[in-house]
Amino acid sequence: MEIYSDKQQITLAINELKAKKLTIGMVPTMGALHQGHLQLVKKALEENDKVVVSIFVNPTQFDNKEDLEKYPRTLEVDVELLKTVNKNNILVYAPTVNDIYEGKTISQKFDFDGLEFEMEGKFRHGHFDGVGTIVKRFFEIVKPHKAYFGEKDFQQLAIIKKLVEKYNIPVKIVGCKIHREANGLAMSSRNTRLKPDYKIAAPFIYKILKTAKEKFGTKSANKVMEWVENQFAKHDILELEYFIIADANTLKPIKRKSNKKTYRAFIAVYADDIRLIDNIALN
Repeated sequence: MEIYSDKQQITLAINELKAKKLTIGMVPTMGALHQGHLQLVKKALEENDKVVVSIFVNPTQFDNKEDLEKYPRTLEVDVELLKTVNKNNILVYAPTVNDIYEGKTISQKFDFDGLEFEMEGKFRHGHFDGVGTIVKRFFEIVKPHKAYFGEKDFQQLAIIKKLVEKYNIPVKIVGCKIHREANGLAMSSRNTRLKPDYKIAAPFIYKILKTAKEKFGTKSANKVMEWVENQFAKHDILELEYFIIADANTLKPIKRKSNKKTYRAFIAVYADDIRLIDNIALN
């Protein structure tokens, strides 16, 4: 498995592959890989000849400096994990901050037609400028034919689709379903940092989402939201940051149910100092 830390080197390698008419998939990650990431890589390998997995903890998408410092960095373990999937057709791009930002670690400013101001955008200022900056940079360096993102970060997925559309970037964005632990908790690199009590409590989030989906069939969105808020108000240790039912296309909060629209429920919860997000399709 080839590992690159320099953009010139990986660009050369990709140009050689493309000269052989091989297709390139990409899975951008921040490392601390888990089975959810590996499912994305497997899907990419099914649909492409070679897959670039980027491993880069991007400083510009963290609004919390402490969260950036604590984010797990496990490159050697990640590479070994990727080898269990495929040793020959994966290229790892693990750049330094300087390789990406060339001494100017700042975000580009983006207009994502308002998608960036909903949900996560209200709680993590500048986050999606950071996401847009790094993904656009990766697409410029790697120039993949397809790129794969998980639906756990559904808002991010919508924003990356908008990025590609607005900047005419020739990459097909493929969304992949949420990969969950056996207990229902959405897989996340942050899960490894959960203290024992919170690890036991965290599956409550998905349980609530599933029940909210059932209730949405017969009750108003406001009633469902009230019910969710009450469930968390009674919970001993998990703290609800937000629960929102939104139009799956615009991400705008629901005003009145319409049979012509698709809806999704989005949630963010604090398990001590670890922030967990999840979502579920409602119809």
